[in-house]
Amino acid sequence: MAKSAVIFGAGNIGRGFIGQLFVESGYEVTFIDVDEELMASMNEKHSYHLQTVSNEGVHDYQIGPVKAVNSNDKEAVAQVVANAEIGATSLGARVLKFVAPNIAAGIALRAKNNAGPINFIICENLHGAAAYMRGLVEQSIPAEAKPYFDSQVGFVNTVIGRMVPMPTPEMRAQDVSLIKVEPYKELPVDKNGFVGPIPKISAMVPYDSFDIFSARKLYVHNCGHALMSYVGYQRGYKMGYEAIGDPEIRAFMLAGLRESVDGICAEYNADAKWLYAHVDDLLVRFENKMLGDTVVRLGRDPIRKLAAEDRLVGAANLACKHGVKPVHLAWGIAAALFFNPEGDPSAQQLQDTLNAKGVEGALEEVAGIQPGSVLSSLVLDAYAKLQADRKALPKD
Repeated sequence: MAKSAVIFGAGNIGRGFIGQLFVESGYEVTFIDVDEELMASMNEKHSYHLQTVSNEGVHDYQIGPVKAVNSNDKEAVAQVVANAEIGATSLGARVLKFVAPNIAAGIALRAKNNAGPINFIICENLHGAAAYMRGLVEQSIPAEAKPYFDSQVGFVNTVIGRMVPMPTPEMRAQDVSLIKVEPYKELPVDKNGFVGPIPKISAMVPYDSFDIFSARKLYVHNCGHALMSYVGYQRGYKMGYEAIGDPEIRAFMLAGLRESVDGICAEYNADAKWLYAHVDDLLVRFENKMLGDTVVRLGRDPIRKLAAEDRLVGAANLACKHGVKPVHLAWGIAAALFFNPEGDPSAQQLQDTLNAKGVEGALEEVAGIQPGSVLSSLVLDAYAKLQADRKALPKD
């Protein structure tokens, strides 16, 4: 009999990455979701369709055995958690509070049944996601299950590097379970989050010092996407691979990442060669035409992406802290202020804040950038130049 795993969320990362890794590691996966059509397909076929796509070609896989349970069926969800040997969430940070009570109910059943330990890998784009999720679940743990929860349940931080664009309506019409992903397969996890023996999971590598992986994901991978997308938007590009194909944008992004890498190296005593090897790998991956990733998707929700600890401002602050002048990162922040595609409420809210408070006031409110600071001055200078010419880039 296959080992049992539970994944909350059958979307991009749940289906496009974690489900694949769990199945490859000998688990039968139960997805907890609300998409009736998708769940019906997985329960009928006991598999789903995954494609790895790159400029070199397409490879098709049927990932199984899998099944699905509706998250509204609280008793069934609790039973799945009670029987699982490992779990994961891949829902989006805003949804976690809604599933926490169901996880708590399953943990209470495990406590009652004297079950062994269970670990949940928290695959969310949120700083400190594991501690946040533990806190949410703990609120619903009954008193009698608290000793089991404290000693036998682990919540594990990870960073997701695989790029998985949203399935298109055409893909869904072809096969509701179809998900397209890049071939990249690496899952670093925080070794210190596990309780009990660490399970052997395909492509999963536990690390003692995990902060550097969080910094690499946020301030290199995510930062690179932000620099590319916000400047690419100003130049009218539709697709991410088109933007990175522009030699000026490519050089600009690399200059911004050099500033970020300098800050990371100084803060974490990181190996610059290791980080630059990652940058080189990202350049190839960003050129993947088969993913069909749009500039608008990569840049969406600019208010979140301009937060003080996020990909652009966080990287710029780290650079400033260590005496690195973040000219190109500041230019990326300024470009984000002009990002205003249709259908992005966050972008519209940002424009409203700019209109109400001006650039300096908006930077302080949205990004925590203090008026008169070095970073504020750099962003204001870049903003003025972009106002005059939306296709401008800093002169080295």
